[in-house]
Amino acid sequence: MGSCCSSNGGGREGVGGVGSVGDDIEAAEAVDRFLRSRGDFQSCSLVELSLSASNLRNRDLLSESDPMAVIYTKRRDGSLEEISRTEVVLNSLNPTWILKPTITYQFEIMQPLVFQVYDVDTDFRDIPVKSFKLDEQQFLGEASCNLSEIVGRSSRSLTLNLHDRDHSQADGKELGEITIYAEETFASRTIMEIVFRCSGLENKEIFSKSDPFLLISRTAENGARIPIGKTEAVKNNLDPTWKPITLSLRQVGSKENPLTIECFDFNSNGKHDLIGKTVKSLFDLEKLHDSQQGENLFMPSVEASGHHNRVLKSQIFVERYSESSRKTFLDYLAGGYELSFMVAVDFTASNGNPRLPDSLHYIDPMGRPNAYHRAIKEVGEVLEFYDIDKRFPAWGFGARPIDGPVSHCFNLNGSTSHSEVEGVQGVISAYFSALYNVSLAGPTLFGPVINIASALAGQAQSLGQQKYFVLLIITDGVVTDLQETIDAIVRASDLPLSILIVGVGGADFKEMEILDADKGVRLQSSAGRIASRDIVQFVPMADLERGEISAVHSLLAELPSQFLSYVGMREVSSSSNF
Repeated sequence: MGSCCSSNGGGREGVGGVGSVGDDIEAAEAVDRFLRSRGDFQSCSLVELSLSASNLRNRDLLSESDPMAVIYTKRRDGSLEEISRTEVVLNSLNPTWILKPTITYQFEIMQPLVFQVYDVDTDFRDIPVKSFKLDEQQFLGEASCNLSEIVGRSSRSLTLNLHDRDHSQADGKELGEITIYAEETFASRTIMEIVFRCSGLENKEIFSKSDPFLLISRTAENGARIPIGKTEAVKNNLDPTWKPITLSLRQVGSKENPLTIECFDFNSNGKHDLIGKTVKSLFDLEKLHDSQQGENLFMPSVEASGHHNRVLKSQIFVERYSESSRKTFLDYLAGGYELSFMVAVDFTASNGNPRLPDSLHYIDPMGRPNAYHRAIKEVGEVLEFYDIDKRFPAWGFGARPIDGPVSHCFNLNGSTSHSEVEGVQGVISAYFSALYNVSLAGPTLFGPVINIASALAGQAQSLGQQKYFVLLIITDGVVTDLQETIDAIVRASDLPLSILIVGVGGADFKEMEILDADKGVRLQSSAGRIASRDIVQFVPMADLERGEISAVHSLLAELPSQFLSYVGMREVSSSSNF
């Protein structure tokens, strides 16, 4: 399946851009784009971990062990940072701990966890667990996993064998087992949908009226303001009513937390003029809606002036306020959805001779990974835990296989019948092998690999499979078939598919930024069709090579929202058919 050798199936946006297509863009997409531009976008949820253990070692003579679990996260340097401790369960080799530590789940990063179990000495029973010195307790065993291994399962639970710190007992059976269950908190599911309007806004324009939009921020513990939502810009209007804006309780923290609501006049140069602001909690906004009264905006005073804020005649109203619970990304995973990882590698001649050190495909005898190797590993190690069978289609393009014509989609494993390889390491091994079995050629065409990936996604969709496909394209050059690529992406926007593009080398990647619709204008095909949603995310590998973890994050962070936009689109389509 998915073999390249088989036949192919073949008004104004608020912040981030202007265009006739912008009026049709969902408010949620506009929020995500703006937060990403500020570096504040995070696809995270709060999850509670429930722990239990079985068949623990008994380290007490006259009774059974008194176990306590300690949860750590492992830093990039391998050191451990303690997250939480459970309570002590007395006299039990099969404890179920009541205390549920909370951890922030972030889809786009690896979150390695370590669980250690101790038998607490009776002398410490009346002391708070946080005060225990662990080296004074008897070690019963430890286990480790990635958080995504737990939340990516439909059961949301994972049972691990406990072992000694030195892993000397590899099977761990004599030390017992620990089971971790993850459950998303209520706040991650609770959302508020709010419709705002303003009246009598001050005009910031000379030859027309202002184009106002709202930006909503919460205040962090250090006093910094963190944007959590925004509306679209309403063109040429001093009495605007905006489309509904959706906030999650997780973003806000609690309904009592103050939110800063700022009204700006949109400017295409990005320097938006403040029209007025107010500070209200969700409780306050709900009261405003119930009373149907307005709240006057104000202009903040200059701190050094000593003057009070200037209250304006402009008012803000809450036309609609509703609170509900909705399915999250993790809910769909628990319902059986999985992410299917696919890879396409650029083998065009512009990469340089793989046998020379200046080639982007150079295999360093010292083992240092090249840019392609790094991209596969960085992205693949995050996504592989969401793919049940871990069999990944892998293709190459822009090369001439031995004794054959140039191919713009060939199976990386050399097979003529199937493209799948085992795991991320299988992709890397197939990539290295292909370097010795093809001649780099060209040109750079994305269309064929996107079409074959779309065929796989379309087949899964027609069979009703709960699969969402993620295609990683790694390339060094300018796309030759730009319009054909756009056409393929527009067709794929109806399918369970997202496309991640990593640009390696020093080429001009402006065309990649066109494919990535983060500036607010969706792609349009040669036939005039508009993409139903944004499915492309691009990042230059130069950011990764500078050690900027955020670049990897930004490449992956959009996936949950793209996934939710797809399932939401499908559910709306299904309900409209009844």
